[in-house]
Amino acid sequence: MTMGTVAAIGARTSVCGLALAGVDVLVAEDPDAVRRTWQTLPSTVGLVILTSEAAEALGAEAMAPAPSRPLTVVMPR
Repeated sequence: MTMGTVAAIGARTSVCGLALAGVDVLVAEDPDAVRRTWQTLPSTVGLVILTSEAAEALGAEAMAPAPSRPLTVVMPR
């Protein structure tokens, strides 16, 4: 079994430090950018770390568990 990569979506100031741990940082500064980034996630991503603002932009339906989506976690505020 191959593990997927880890990506983080959110404002630069909230996610840039995760790059030090090998996370693919995907900067999205506003709700539209978050939604575009989410829609274009590479299929290799197995875990997505979202800022709370990014999670709000996506809404609960987009983050609901589904076989076609990566596991998603939300950073605390």
